[in-house]
Amino acid sequence: MEISLPRTDNASQVKMKIAIAKKIPTKQAFIEEQSLLPFSDTTIWLTIFAANMVLRVNIDQIEPATRDWICKVQIVEIARPRESLDKKCTFQNIILEDEQECQIKVVMYAEEIEQYADMLKLLHTYLISTARVKVSQTSYGKPIHKFYWILDKETVIEEIKPSNEVEKPLPPPTKLNITSFDRIPHLMVDSR
Repeated sequence: MEISLPRTDNASQVKMKIAIAKKIPTKQAFIEEQSLLPFSDTTIWLTIFAANMVLRVNIDQIEPATRDWICKVQIVEIARPRESLDKKCTFQNIILEDEQECQIKVVMYAEEIEQYADMLKLLHTYLISTARVKVSQTSYGKPIHKFYWILDKETVIEEIKPSNEVEKPLPPPTKLNITSFDRIPHLMVDSR
């Protein structure tokens, strides 16, 4: 199978797309080297053997045993980094939402928090691949999904820019908890 990447992609975007293809050891990808030259107007052809294709899936289809997947998600919530209860590590939680409005918690630890700090932005859309998938613990309350993801050095993340012609960003989330102004006094706790 051949995938044509538009010439509007810069070399780093092309390398990222190839990195996604090469991330899984069974995947084989080839690219014409001359097409990476600056100001080249040739089309870049990325060849991937169909038997080893990465699965394009939604959050609900990803389990710990799922291999070779990629998911289009939007960041809908970013918590501040904080220390674990035993003070042994720093972590940060992020909530992602896919095209079907299914949400999942993502955890990053100390080094990855710094690594992804400039890249991961609220309401931006990303293609994420090879995140570690773990079973959610119910001892701290009801989780938003039965699994959660861990972003680490092996995770491949590509931001989808609004100007991208091939892949469009997700629209802002529609799952909103809206309270009208006339209901606010009823929700306030008596402070007397």
